[in-house]
Amino acid sequence: MNILQTLTNEFNLNEKHTENIVKLLDDGNTVPFIARYRKEMTGSCDDVVLRALSDRLEYLRSLEKRKGEVTSLITEQGKMTEEIAQAIEKAATLTEVEDIYRPYKQKRKTRASVAIANGLEPLADKIMEQVPAFSPRAEAENYINEQVKTVEEALQGAQDIIAERVSDDASTRKKLRNFFFKFGEIYSCYDQKTKDGDELKTYEMYDDRSEPVVQIKGHRVLAITRGEKEGFLKVSVKVDDEIAKRITAAGFVKGDSESSAIVRAAAQDAFTRLIAPSVEREVRADLFEAASEEAIKMFELNLKPLLMQPPVKDKITMGWDPGFRTGCKICVVDGTGKLLDKSVVFPTTSEARKEESKVVLKKLIAKHGVEVISCGNGTASRESEAVIEELVEEIERETGRKVGYVIVNEAGASVYSASEAGTKEFPDLDVTTRSAVSIARRLQDPLAELIKIDPKSIGVGQYQHDMNQKRLDGALAGVLEDCVNSVGVDLNTASVALLTYVAGLNAGVAKNIVEYREANGKFTSRKQLLKVPKLGEKAYNQCAGFLRVDCGANVFDNTAVHPESYEKAERLLSLFSYTKADVKERKIGDLRERVKAYGAKKVEEETGLDGATLADVITELMKPGRDVRDSLPAPILFKEVREMKDLKPGMELRGTVRNVATFGAFVDIGVHQDGLVHISELSDKGFVKNVSDVVSVGQVVTVWVKDVDLNKKRIALTMKSPK
Repeated sequence: MNILQTLTNEFNLNEKHTENIVKLLDDGNTVPFIARYRKEMTGSCDDVVLRALSDRLEYLRSLEKRKGEVTSLITEQGKMTEEIAQAIEKAATLTEVEDIYRPYKQKRKTRASVAIANGLEPLADKIMEQVPAFSPRAEAENYINEQVKTVEEALQGAQDIIAERVSDDASTRKKLRNFFFKFGEIYSCYDQKTKDGDELKTYEMYDDRSEPVVQIKGHRVLAITRGEKEGFLKVSVKVDDEIAKRITAAGFVKGDSESSAIVRAAAQDAFTRLIAPSVEREVRADLFEAASEEAIKMFELNLKPLLMQPPVKDKITMGWDPGFRTGCKICVVDGTGKLLDKSVVFPTTSEARKEESKVVLKKLIAKHGVEVISCGNGTASRESEAVIEELVEEIERETGRKVGYVIVNEAGASVYSASEAGTKEFPDLDVTTRSAVSIARRLQDPLAELIKIDPKSIGVGQYQHDMNQKRLDGALAGVLEDCVNSVGVDLNTASVALLTYVAGLNAGVAKNIVEYREANGKFTSRKQLLKVPKLGEKAYNQCAGFLRVDCGANVFDNTAVHPESYEKAERLLSLFSYTKADVKERKIGDLRERVKAYGAKKVEEETGLDGATLADVITELMKPGRDVRDSLPAPILFKEVREMKDLKPGMELRGTVRNVATFGAFVDIGVHQDGLVHISELSDKGFVKNVSDVVSVGQVVTVWVKDVDLNKKRIALTMKSPK
């Protein structure tokens, strides 16, 4: 297999770009570094394409390695033929390679192996020739011995050998696998051993349900797999057995002789006893793997916009962790997230206690100059929001000061507060107060705060605990890495957790950076990174461009311009009579126009910057210290609707997309329970193929209530305007 050519075709790339990408990956370059600083070599492939190509490259190399192993193993047995060699060469998947190797694999004790040991293989060979005049029964008498006592036993042993040969035939298995995929049906029903109970209701839609293999949606595959694992469902793949047996026998039965009848019976036995259970497992495994990959892609798709939500920078923030019986945990943090004060109030228990709480809150807000309140969206959030709304109105009326507020997604805050990282950061605080700090900080900088939490706890995926955890963790780590590096990291404030995801760094080196900073004070240049223990030239080359130093002498250190391009960037400035001071003071607003007027090609020749890098350098120099994330969206207020019982069909609401699945989007409309907008209800402008084409996590949308089921706690919404 020509792996480079395969990748070029599959990803629709220029062959030279594919070659460059593979070489860059093999040389140990990270995906964020390649995507950002090697655009000219890759044709400006983004991180998503690069990661997909890297995964595919790994698979193809594993495939080639396995082909080599199988070739050697068959050759060592002296059974390699030109036909087998060609079949191995043409195999496009690991499954096909294993099918070819199956007849030559060392097997555990089977009915066929026992028959072979009893000397019945020659009889099986003669029967498979299917000569019309040949009498299997007469021939079988020659094979009776101490182990084989009757003609029937001899014929059965020969049939077992033939059945195993049929089962091991790669071509037959491939045909049957295709048959299962094209014409099979996934059938599920309640497991009779399962006791009745409320938990069964979760899977009631999957009781006595059939669905074609080619049509079943990924989320339903994951649902029935979970139901089966939990013991509530029995699941199988059903096909027309008669047709399947004919397909199995087709490649082996010749004519209508006595021998042919035995071969036909052996083929039918092979299908029922050996092939069907195996192929069913393969089909189920393939469906589950495809469904898992789809779920992982949706998880990645949801996680990125959540992490890339715009920050509220440099504002003194009050974090509000809502609660009823235990009260609302309050904390105040400064513009950098440093804890200033904390308290517990009980505004949701009674009118009297609400007024008492307001007094405490007003004092805290006045004392620290709180500018914005960040309230979690968990239990008692709507009741808390009503109090906050009254509070900010009273403050504005009494003092003229405006205090904003935002309802934030608090998913994972409790996980962080009980984690080792949370304990280490705030050893003297209890769990609930740490949670309030996290809620405040995730408004100030969602990326920096959410990076401390296991992505699976952030609440933007489905069935995440059912799939391959290594694959899921790897995919989500890639999203975290891409987000962190696309934004850039302040070298003088970043936590170990945040630094760990910077290209070229790991947890150990990230810890060393923080320890060096604490021992020596703020970094004043990127070059100081080379003094950090275990951070060598290679790691420096990968990470430097993603780390920002805003207090140094070289303004380039506060941009995404890589140190390797500093001299070229200086030439660019000199070419148009600019200085670094002009960059710092943002006095080069017309640089792009001047480059265009001068001629980009001439600028490239005179500075040594290639086209893609030149465009990036111009963007960075025009706005040093820029943040790619947008400004804060306006908060959504839910005034009339606070509980599910308040919802009525046809009601128009504004909500925030909290999760996106293959079948629809879950929207927070302020009643504790998210509503579902099914994919068929996402748009009145036509068919929607992918949910992510219409909505994304964090997006504010207008919805209408379709139906409310209080017992099942389900809310059906639509984005199709009733007008």
